[in-house]
Amino acid sequence: MKRNLWPRRLAIPSVVLATAGALLGTGFASPGRESAPRAMNILLMGTDERNTITAAEKREFHAGGHPCGCTDVLMLVHVSARRDRVSVIGLPRDSYAEIPPYRDEASGQERPPHPAKINAAFQEGGPELAVRTVESMTGVSVDRYVQLDFRRFMDGVDDVGGVEVCTPRRLKDSATKLDLPPGKHRLGGGRALQYVRSRHVDGSADLGRIQRQQRFLVQALRRAQSAKVLADPGRTGYLVRTLLGSGPQGFSVGELAELAGALRGLPSSATEFTTVPISGFAPPEAGVGSALTWDRRRADELFARIREDRPLVAKGTQPAPKDPPDILGTTTPVRGSAYACR
Repeated sequence: MKRNLWPRRLAIPSVVLATAGALLGTGFASPGRESAPRAMNILLMGTDERNTITAAEKREFHAGGHPCGCTDVLMLVHVSARRDRVSVIGLPRDSYAEIPPYRDEASGQERPPHPAKINAAFQEGGPELAVRTVESMTGVSVDRYVQLDFRRFMDGVDDVGGVEVCTPRRLKDSATKLDLPPGKHRLGGGRALQYVRSRHVDGSADLGRIQRQQRFLVQALRRAQSAKVLADPGRTGYLVRTLLGSGPQGFSVGELAELAGALRGLPSSATEFTTVPISGFAPPEAGVGSALTWDRRRADELFARIREDRPLVAKGTQPAPKDPPDILGTTTPVRGSAYACR
């Protein structure tokens, strides 16, 4: 039986309520009541849906193939109660998971808990089941979600005038045909899609791709800030409508626009990024193929910090990222400023 993950929205079309709700982190504020600000947890999902881009775009940006309806990108984004810190944890798409029980909408049958890769949760039960799976694996309550497909990602990048990325080494991928020499590059929507999709650049596979995606998020925020997009309510609203599209989302346009506005001055040093620690691979008898298993002790420590609204990076420290990252072993959280182009 599906449960309602999101607080019921009040039918009051008020900018004031939308503003208060976004800043407080859970829907609209109730009239006449004051609530203490609290942290917000958002699940960012990038799906492999590509039927909204044209055949020409598929050819030009090597984005063809057959989508599985899965989540190629899963990131748990934590916004602190004071709105002075954003923490992002990458969840590899091939992570071994146990999908919670759910009712199949097509058949009406109840499906019991079962093992799978984490990206299959969306394929089986859409965003709600993906959220429930992440909640059960992390112990973190997800307040909202944002789902992006190829079209909305490409258009969002173009809406801010492209995003600059930088690399100290050549990035060449045989599948996406990404080929970036060392240096800085301003990428439009299509080439940015190639950049964030590439996972055959080196031996780090999906872990390296997650790191590049997180680098891209840092630069996308910097671009939106430098272009004054987040300081202009009209431009912010336009960008948010592009990103949310017309499908199911865990945010209203007003809520996400107001949250973006609240974070418009956040420096890169107040953002922090990591990937859930990986201990190895699932045993063959699990029956889910080549899946990554989390280091439960270190992962639990990481998610405890999120639940307690504590930073991932110690105050006064500037850890350096390892590029490319190790596939196995401890992942070191870094500040967004370590990922920013100089």
